[in-house]
Amino acid sequence: MTLKDLKPGQEGTVVSIGERGPMRRRIMDMGVTPGTSIKVIKVAPLGDPIEVNVRGYELSLRKDEAENIQISM
Repeated sequence: MTLKDLKPGQEGTVVSIGERGPMRRRIMDMGVTPGTSIKVIKVAPLGDPIEVNVRGYELSLRKDEAENIQISM
């Protein structure tokens, strides 16, 4: 399951980040690392971006970034 599949109010734990290279580094620099709890706060009307709570702060991610983040419930 990916972060993109979660609905507002649902949360999970990051298992892995599938993308390699600069996008992966950028996502990890924002605090989204394996083992971290992440909760979807809201999704924009057209589905992009997705607002999540990770490590106590709000973060907005694009759909293509969210679908590279594997999570477990």
